[in-house]
Amino acid sequence: MNLLFVLASVIFALFSWTLVSGISNYNAARKIGFPIVISPVSPMNPFWILTYRLFPKVLLLRYLPFGLGTWARCTYMGWAFQDKHALHDELGHIFVIVTPSGNEVTMADHQAVHMVMSRRKEFIKPAFMYEQLNIFGRNLNTVEGEDWQRQRKLTAPSFNEKTSSLVWNEALRQARDMARLWSNQGAAGTKDTVADTATLALHVLTSVGFGLTYPFQGGVRNISPGHKMTYRDALSLCLRNIIIFTIFGKKILSSSFLPQKLRTLGVATEEFQKYMEEMLAHERQSAANREKGTGNLIGALVRASEEAQRSGGKVDVAHLGFSDEEIFGNIFAFNLAGHETTANTLATAIVLMAAKPDYQKWISEEIDECSSAMGGPTEWAYEEVFHKLQRCLAVMYETLRLYGSIVFIPKSTGFHAQSVTVDEKTHILPASTSVTINVQAVHTDPKIWGPDALEWKPNRWLEPSNSSHGQASSLTAETFIEPEAGSFIPWADGPRACVGKKFSQVEFVAVLAVLFQQYQVRPVLKGGESEEDGKSALIAMANNSAISAITLQMQEPRSRALRWEKWPSKH
Repeated sequence: MNLLFVLASVIFALFSWTLVSGISNYNAARKIGFPIVISPVSPMNPFWILTYRLFPKVLLLRYLPFGLGTWARCTYMGWAFQDKHALHDELGHIFVIVTPSGNEVTMADHQAVHMVMSRRKEFIKPAFMYEQLNIFGRNLNTVEGEDWQRQRKLTAPSFNEKTSSLVWNEALRQARDMARLWSNQGAAGTKDTVADTATLALHVLTSVGFGLTYPFQGGVRNISPGHKMTYRDALSLCLRNIIIFTIFGKKILSSSFLPQKLRTLGVATEEFQKYMEEMLAHERQSAANREKGTGNLIGALVRASEEAQRSGGKVDVAHLGFSDEEIFGNIFAFNLAGHETTANTLATAIVLMAAKPDYQKWISEEIDECSSAMGGPTEWAYEEVFHKLQRCLAVMYETLRLYGSIVFIPKSTGFHAQSVTVDEKTHILPASTSVTINVQAVHTDPKIWGPDALEWKPNRWLEPSNSSHGQASSLTAETFIEPEAGSFIPWADGPRACVGKKFSQVEFVAVLAVLFQQYQVRPVLKGGESEEDGKSALIAMANNSAISAITLQMQEPRSRALRWEKWPSKH
């Protein structure tokens, strides 16, 4: 009897708190002045996340009539990719999700988005969401204020034109080997597009970032001496299981009482830490043997760390270098930002190119012009060729627009209320209000991108220059269309825009140019399929993407094979 009383009391208290908090938050949301969606749960409620992951059918609630299921449309991870701009079409460019634990302003107005992302001191990153990225140490992605200024100042100069040239050369080399491997698969094709682009991206990163160069079919695929796991597998496990780190500490994961899967993740964290320590020691030894820095990314972090040690911590924060822990944190952040994101974009773009072969011919025309003027890819110099491959870059932009790795960007008003002006009207967002920038909705807004906003069309990014209308194609005949501020944000926007933006662009363009300079790609057809059936299946595979840990990925990338063969008219 006493147990039933206690249980009833707990349920009553929980219900009362939910009701009182919900009413209070609703009243606060009304004052903001945007449309409201009332939800019984917060999108970040761990019990709700666990519920719909274990029982996906609970999300069928979103189909309830009379708007009763609207809350379920916008409270699960990755909903923005599935919904595109649809909910904003119904409610408006900005609306508020009211929950018992707080309010969340969901934003898809590109001008307001640009305003919020330009005001980094007023709209900050919510610490509780980014804490999971501090597995190996605080880094540029997770810090704020003076700490962010210091880390940005120390890391940004490393992403320069010299770095871009290194990225270009290594990406060309890796892509040539990858293309050769794929073409050798013959009619059976390859189902390893995602795995192989991940290896390529990691090899480019280890070469440019850490000075470690590997052959495409070796390197991070192999277990290094003294290790239990490959670098690639250790990193991949850490990236895929980031959310688990918020539940279990890094040290706890090696405990014998945990399930095997968690203990394997514990081994991965230990192995990745060990790999980073080895890279750091290698870089310090290399730096000690030369008067100047080595030129790679970790080299810059090492020099900053040594500066901090020399200062003895007696100068202000803005002039300190990195600690070893911060170096490890930023190495992990570089891998997170430069590995899965670029690899996923490459793989998805290749799948879509196979589904829409006209775009293969489209970029091939541009690649051929570069080849006729400057020889094959082995002779291409970054400074002379990269800026001329605008169609290849357009493929990247269009893939990021519809299938970008990040579908939303979280912000918060922090400890103070902040204002947002929309359509010449100012709205006050209270302190501690979550602000979610709906990247996917911005990227599919028909008012910005037109009635074909949901269609993958890389040529939308280019227009003929005024002097080339009616003339034959030439390298200077097209102008790349720069999107309006806040309307295209795969690398974020404002002061906290990604420092590796150019890195990823150069890598993507180099790989695409090598692949389609000699080869074309087609779907491998299954029994009884027509060519159109195969193409439709590839588009469906790309559309069957979802958030895995923190990035968007195709869920069944091995369900279809791709066949690579030389262009009929090329040798």
